[in-house]
Amino acid sequence: MSAVQASLEGALGGFRLKAEFELPAGAFTALSGPSGSGKSTLIRCLAGLVRLPGRLVVDGVPWQDSRTFLRPHQRSVGLVFQEPSLLPHLSVRGNLDYALRRASAAPGPGLDEVVELLGLAQLLPRSPRHLSGGERQRVALGRALLSRPSLLLMDEPLSSLDADSKAEILPYLERLHRAWATPVLYVSHDPQEIARLADRVLLIREGSIVDTRAGPGAEAAERLAGLDPDARDRLALAALQAGFQP
Repeated sequence: MSAVQASLEGALGGFRLKAEFELPAGAFTALSGPSGSGKSTLIRCLAGLVRLPGRLVVDGVPWQDSRTFLRPHQRSVGLVFQEPSLLPHLSVRGNLDYALRRASAAPGPGLDEVVELLGLAQLLPRSPRHLSGGERQRVALGRALLSRPSLLLMDEPLSSLDADSKAEILPYLERLHRAWATPVLYVSHDPQEIARLADRVLLIREGSIVDTRAGPGAEAAERLAGLDPDARDRLALAALQAGFQP
C-alpha cells in the first residue's frame, strides 16, 4: 500500500516540473538527478513551501488537491536540509524538547528512543555551536523524527559534510530505516549513498521524473561513481526507459 501519492505539474518561472509517483509505507526512496533537475523544488512542493497545481495525499489525508492546500505547519512532515538550522540558544536537549512539544498526536518515537537510535545521550547538554557537522545533522534528524511525521524529507543532508562525518552518520540513517515505517524521500547525487540506503530510486531530469522499483546494488553504484554526473544520469535514464531494472 502506498503511503504517499503525488501528481504535481506546473511552472515556476522558466522551470517546469512534472512529477507523478508513489512512495510505499516504510520505503527509503532516493531522489537523484543532475544539478538543476528539480530535486529541491520537488521537496519544497511536498513540504508546502512552494505551490504547484496537482494532488498530494499522505496516509489517506489530502494535503493538496483542487479544493485543499495545507500550509507547511499543517503538514505532518519532517524536514532535514543540508544545513541543520538548530536553535543556537538552546542545548541539544532543548532542541529536541522543542520538537517534541510540537509533535503531532500520531504514534511515533519518544525522546528516549530517538536519543538511543541516534547516539545523542552524550550530546544532550551541549550547545549546537560545539558540535561537529555530523553531530549537528544527527540532532536535526532527531528533531525531525520527534515531530512524528507522516513523511520525512531529506534534501542532501550529507552534502556539506566531510568524508569522516559522512561515515559517522550513515549507520544512523540505516538504523532509522530499520526502526520505523515512515516513508523517506532522500535527495542525493552520490551513488554510493543511494546504494547503501535506498530501497527505491526516483530519477529526475529537466523537471520530469522516472520511477524505478529498486535501488541499485553497491557494485553498480561504484561503477556509476566513476562517470561524469551528466553521463551517469543519461545512462541510468536510458536503461530505465529501455525496461532494465537495477
